[in-house]
Formats: sequence, C-alpha cells, structure tokens
Amino acid sequence: MADKLKVTLVKSTIGALPKHRATVAAMGLKKLNHSVILPNNDATKGMVFQVKHLVKVEEI
Repeated sequence: MADKLKVTLVKSTIGALPKHRATVAAMGLKKLNHSVILPNNDATKGMVFQVKHLVKVEEI
C-alpha cells in the first residue's frame, strides 16, 4: 500500500457545492490540472471521496 497520494484537480469547481469547493481548497488544489502530494490516511481518503467527481488520484 502506498504511503502517498497524488491528487490532481481535473474538473472545475465553478458549479460545485460550496462544501466541495472548501474541500478542494483545503487539499491545496488551486487550478485545473494542479497536483498535490498528500499522505495516504483516513482524513485524506475522506476528502478525496467527497470530491471524487472533481479529482484524479494516483498512489505513489
């Protein structure tokens, strides 16, 4: 199991719920195709699950 996740924003947050926009911002994603490396823990997995329709996730 990987200990890091690479999360990339692939869909705009313009039409998203305010809660989902806040989640994307809390993950550190700012623009389309922007990627961040996050730890693979339960908190991160929950955030990714909430906005799974906006992001792409890769294990590294």
